[in-house]
Amino acid sequence: MYFGPFLVGMSATTILIAVWTYVATGSFWEALVWMAVTLVILQAGYFAFVVRLIYRRTQDAAASQDSVNSLPPLHRDGVWL
Repeated sequence: MYFGPFLVGMSATTILIAVWTYVATGSFWEALVWMAVTLVILQAGYFAFVVRLIYRRTQDAAASQDSVNSLPPLHRDGVWL
């Protein structure tokens, strides 16, 4: 997930929530609070997603390194003698 498309989606979602809340309640301040809550939730979700990607990548790297080290020397590069 790239930051640019996420930023566009986050902005669109935040504006939609703000307009929806303003239309439903008629209060600018309540719409502002809901907009802030939306931004916090989206940012926390993005942070959790990035942490998960980093954690998975380190696990994949460790697993691939273990599988390479467990093979006999003649079989590591695809040569089967």
